[in-house]
Amino acid sequence: MAGRGKLIAVLGDEDTVTGFLLGGVGELDKHRRPNFLVVEKETALAEIEDAFRSFLCREDIGIVLINQYIAEMIRHAIDAHTKSIPAVLEIPSKEHPYDASKDSILRRAKGMFSAEDLR
Repeated sequence: MAGRGKLIAVLGDEDTVTGFLLGGVGELDKHRRPNFLVVEKETALAEIEDAFRSFLCREDIGIVLINQYIAEMIRHAIDAHTKSIPAVLEIPSKEHPYDASKDSILRRAKGMFSAEDLR
């Protein structure tokens, strides 16, 4: 990865992943593993969690984007991730709006600052 930036990984519904792929996010690593997973109704929870954990272990990924409703399915794995890189960001989907109260990463970040710090 010398001289190259890090990739964005995407775990999401078909519309979300397609949008990011059209934006040029899609890549394969040297082992031909993609940096995205389309989650459908039939996708097993274990497959989602395995993909998430594999993205966290890859040296070439700097950000993991995940639809918030999918993040809810694997909340225990997201809460267990404490490193800053790759950053995990929960995003809305077309069918499921974003709810800040469910975003554990945002709650953790808010806990780092007091009301005095934000003035």
